Amino acid sequence: MVTKELFGKTVDGTEIYKYWIENKKGMKAAVINYGAILVNLLVPDSEGNVDDVVLGYGSLEDYFENGSFFGATVGPNANRIGGASFELDGVRYQLDVNDGVNNLHSHVKEGYHKRVWDAEEGEDQVRFSLKDQDGSMGFPGNKEIQVTYTLTDENALEIHYQGSSDQNTIINMTNHTYFNLAGHGKGTIHDHVLTLNASHYTPIVPGAIPTGEIASVAGTPFDFMTEKRIGEEIGADNEQLKMTGGYDHNWVLDGADGKIRKFADVKEPESGRCMEVFTDLPGVQFYAGNSITQQTGKEDVEYGPRSGFCLETQYYPDTANKPQFPSCVFGPERKYDTTTVYKFI
Repeated sequence: MVTKELFGKTVDGTEIYKYWIENKKGMKAAVINYGAILVNLLVPDSEGNVDDVVLGYGSLEDYFENGSFFGATVGPNANRIGGASFELDGVRYQLDVNDGVNNLHSHVKEGYHKRVWDAEEGEDQVRFSLKDQDGSMGFPGNKEIQVTYTLTDENALEIHYQGSSDQNTIINMTNHTYFNLAGHGKGTIHDHVLTLNASHYTPIVPGAIPTGEIASVAGTPFDFMTEKRIGEEIGADNEQLKMTGGYDHNWVLDGADGKIRKFADVKEPESGRCMEVFTDLPGVQFYAGNSITQQTGKEDVEYGPRSGFCLETQYYPDTANKPQFPSCVFGPERKYDTTTVYKFI
């Protein structure tokens, strides 16, 4: 069931709505047509107590800034592109320089997380769509993008991305939701227990740009092949962790073949909530929320560093400049179509 309520208005007076999707088990998700943002996710714990397990804001105005990208649909390119430029089909494209000398999340002010999307309600889903012009934010191609949120009766939130372009371009979108399975505002995520089906990751240089190497996680703090507390080795004496103040790296998912498969389990011991994550993409950015600034979120709760974690499914960072990485070039001959699922059990 889908219902909607007015969430606020943009500076130019455009009405922004919050769409509530509810399943038969009492789980609810709320998304807005500003940024195609996931604002609320209400999930029962092992005893039936319901908490909101995603970080976010209670007012639209706070999303106009949203420096941490809470719940955001990031596009057309998520994560980093080295030197804020790339070459495609013999043409060099210059992007916004917004993260040192690099580009992060396409554009802070003009990215898809700051756009007003068209919305179409379904029985158990909301489909957002937008059109993006050739040259927007420096990326080529006239693009048509759709993001569909579906909440199933199996307590799975499915996010389906679709995109087409009349020229070859870079499309590498993600959802930037921060989870805290104890409930948003209930401390850090250090005690969450994580398993990642990823025996390799992509090491970085300062600025968090991958070196191009695919490195084994064996014997390093990056090994989550068997379950481990997020906080267990996050402060280890490790140069990779020091560069980003904790986990903020891309893991290479084992067995990725374009089909949807489970790659992660997350457990929160106190509440008993468990989340399984599925995708058809080759990588995931596990970000432990190291740089969340002290701020007030929904229900006037306080957020700070590591009060939520992200599992941002993706093509690898800087893929646009790394031909050895899986390609995120899409255009007339290749449409963008990918799904990520967050399932609660």
